[in-house]
Amino acid sequence: MQNQEPSQLTIKICLLAGKLILQNGGETYRVEDTMNRIAYAYGIESSHSYVTPTGIIFATDGASQITRLVRISERSTNLLKVSMVNDISRKISKGELCAEDAYRQLKDLEEKSYEYRELYKVLAAAAASGCFLIMFDGKWSDFLTVFLIGGVGFLSFLMLHRLVPVKFFAEFLTAIIIGASSSLAVYLGLGGELDKIIIGSVMPLVPGLHITNAVRDLMAGHLVSGLSKGAEAFLTAFAIGAGIATVLSFY
Repeated sequence: MQNQEPSQLTIKICLLAGKLILQNGGETYRVEDTMNRIAYAYGIESSHSYVTPTGIIFATDGASQITRLVRISERSTNLLKVSMVNDISRKISKGELCAEDAYRQLKDLEEKSYEYRELYKVLAAAAASGCFLIMFDGKWSDFLTVFLIGGVGFLSFLMLHRLVPVKFFAEFLTAIIIGASSSLAVYLGLGGELDKIIIGSVMPLVPGLHITNAVRDLMAGHLVSGLSKGAEAFLTAFAIGAGIATVLSFY
């Protein structure tokens, strides 16, 4: 019984660390590598993990074989949490954290949001939209227009995502709002180049992290996760494109 308890706690630590990484935008291979390293550091010499974007399966070999499954229902992007889990994992590998302290730190990390306020997110999206306008060779005279449309568009996405749980529809409706606002701005003479204004304004919605993770998972040999993340990124891109196309068809 004395040998079983540490194993149970170790498995909880592995699953919690993997869950935090996967929920906050980490790659599949990073989840599996982190879980296996933690298990080995705490005395489980042979362990196996299978990770998909919607679930984690972790199993151990030996006299008392244990298999656990964790379901992942919600995912977001919070790379600070991913970095903090990696830091805890490194301390575990170096023998600087006992199992009880590691589990307590991971639980504290799970309970805290570590997110910026929505006002800061909207301002960051607005500034990014304006910068993307210039990067795509837009005019400085359109910077303020894109700044406002990009901020309003991202704010609309945050509000719509609360009302519409399906992310695809929230992105589609947000793209319609951005397209309509951009067309109206050009019609009123507040903007010059419609295409550059739309491109700059929708960039905060583009699934850059999902595309990057999909490519990295495919390169690491995780075909199921890579294809599923790629499909998720494609749906987001399709929702944005469909929303803009809907507005332009009436423009």
